[in-house]
This record gives sequence, structure tokens and C-alpha cells, in this order.
Amino acid sequence: MNRAAVGSAIFFVLAPGSTAGLVPWLLTEWRHGDAVGVLDLVGGVVVLAGLVVAVAAFAQFVREGRGTPAPVAPTEELVVGGLYRYVRNPMYLAVASMIAGQAMIFRSIPVLVWLVVFVVSVVSFVAGYEEPTLRRTYGESFDRYRSAVPGWWPRLRPWRP
Repeated sequence: MNRAAVGSAIFFVLAPGSTAGLVPWLLTEWRHGDAVGVLDLVGGVVVLAGLVVAVAAFAQFVREGRGTPAPVAPTEELVVGGLYRYVRNPMYLAVASMIAGQAMIFRSIPVLVWLVVFVVSVVSFVAGYEEPTLRRTYGESFDRYRSAVPGWWPRLRPWRP
């Protein structure tokens, strides 16, 4: 296993693992009533879809970027393939989906509040640190990508650089 894959796996456990796993567990202890309803099924699908997207996005960082999503071990290349052809922030959207799905499953207002805190924090981080850093690092390449691919609402057709 290469260094980027190991670093990404560690960061996956630390970042999405804590924000979409540990915090919701601390808020709910994953306790659920006996009856299973439509909201549980929808929430489960949303959590699973978020997990699949998160894993795919992390894998893309290793394959294409030869680095990790962690700011301390960034990619060597700008990642614009895979799910990143549709939306610039699939990882954050995936983690938000996992949190939202758990809010549904556990009927939890505290998890819903955590989702709002997470989204506000992530949008602020992207605007204040991540995108300016990508602009400084990748220049025109990032500008072209940013103008073609939306940050938060996926395109219907993939962007082709």
C-alpha cells in the first residue's frame, strides 16, 4: 500500500469517521425505537449513499492526486476526475449526507443541529482556506475547474477538461 493510500485511510477514520460517526453516536448512542418506518429506510439509503461517495472521493485523491485530502499531506495534482467532474466538494456533501441520514434514522434534533454546524463550518473552511489555497497552488487550472464545476450542487453531465 502506498503512502497516499495509508494517509488517506487514516484521515478517513479521523475526519469523516469523527464527524459522521463519532459525533452522531455521542449524540444518540445510535439508539432507535423498535418500529422501523419509511424515515429509517430513507435515512439508511442516504447514509449508505454518502458512505459510497466518500470512499470514492477519497480513492480519487489517492489515484489522481497522489496525495490525501488532509491539508498536512495534500495532493501533488489537482483532483478533477471521478465525482469531482460533477461537483467540487463531493466529500463534504457525502459527510453531510451521512449526518442527515442519521438525523432521520434516530429522529434526532441534536444530530440535525450538528449537521447545520458541520455545513456552516465546511462552507466557511472552503471559502476561507481551501479554495484560496487551491488557487495559489494550481492557478489557472483551478480557475478553469472552479468556473466549470459547481461547488455544492452537482452538474448533470460530467465536466471534461
